[in-house]
Amino acid sequence: MSKIKEVGMRLQRFRKDLGISQRTLAEKCGWGPSRIGNYESGTRGIDLNAAEVLAKALGIEPQQLFFDEDVLSTPKIPTNGDATVLGNMQIWDGIATLSDDEVAVPFIESIQVSPGSKSICRTENEQDVYLRFSRTTLMRYNTKAENVVCTTIKGNCMEPIIPDGSTLGIDCGDRILVDGKFFAINHNGEFYIRKLYKLPGGGLRVYAFNEAEYPSREYTEEQVNEQKILIVGRVFWYSVMMH
Repeated sequence: MSKIKEVGMRLQRFRKDLGISQRTLAEKCGWGPSRIGNYESGTRGIDLNAAEVLAKALGIEPQQLFFDEDVLSTPKIPTNGDATVLGNMQIWDGIATLSDDEVAVPFIESIQVSPGSKSICRTENEQDVYLRFSRTTLMRYNTKAENVVCTTIKGNCMEPIIPDGSTLGIDCGDRILVDGKFFAINHNGEFYIRKLYKLPGGGLRVYAFNEAEYPSREYTEEQVNEQKILIVGRVFWYSVMMH
């Protein structure tokens, strides 16, 4: 089942719990009568703006449309490379004293990579910005502070799971490919966030949740090498709201 259909079924469950029709919910949102039906059937994806409108009408939080209750109430500690959703992190101003359990990790708004490089750096003239992370949190994710870089995902390629504008935590010390996990990749100098899968013979399948606009692509081992497709790091954390 696609993620869009899963979100649609979750919307239908919340609507039925309130005992209202699709038409009634559409009217509460100020939309046409067919829009809710399209969402629930999975023929139309729910973006972050629509999720906020729906959440207000349903009396829930927007995140509840995208994630199951157990994920929201008790985030699981990843042991196999999964990215865990957390709340927004605080920006460190460079002046306030960090507690013994805190570290400051770099936040890079505009990622710059060179073809064939596994390193991340800032674009020219970008100011140094840092986010505060708990050392305990990083230990739980088996991540070292010196390997962490945070950035913002731009575009709708990973919606509805990771909305446009979400903040990501990337562990640049973990580049071991695990099927179905989130990774930051360098594709000949272009930076992307994708789910990756191994293919027989050393090939690679690159997957975006928004398959309607970003179809999955498969590369042979030869194509991976020719096009300089490299894993930059594992995405271990993300915030579903804008930083």
